[in-house]
Amino acid sequence: MDELTKELQSFLVRMGYQPESVAHETEHAMEHIIALLGPNDEDSLTDYFGLFGKERLSLDEIASRQQLSPEEMMERIDRCLRRLAVTPEWQLVRNNIETTYDR
Repeated sequence: MDELTKELQSFLVRMGYQPESVAHETEHAMEHIIALLGPNDEDSLTDYFGLFGKERLSLDEIASRQQLSPEEMMERIDRCLRRLAVTPEWQLVRNNIETTYDR
């Protein structure tokens, strides 16, 4: 996993575990960024990280719902993270997080 993807993954973990530590505007922007994915991938990512008030699900639960093996599901989640990590939208949010010390 490259550095950009790791930063996004780390931020999403933080959003899932400590949503109160993320500014409302940043959370709203992240909803729009994740919506760039298709509906199945969007649901998988929000379920995996427990975002936007959704219950965090295990990789096995998400994989089963998508009729994939856990390994295939993890690869899919990793691909989604990479796709989002290189978007201009995430780069703007990332820079704003750094600027406002929201990190």
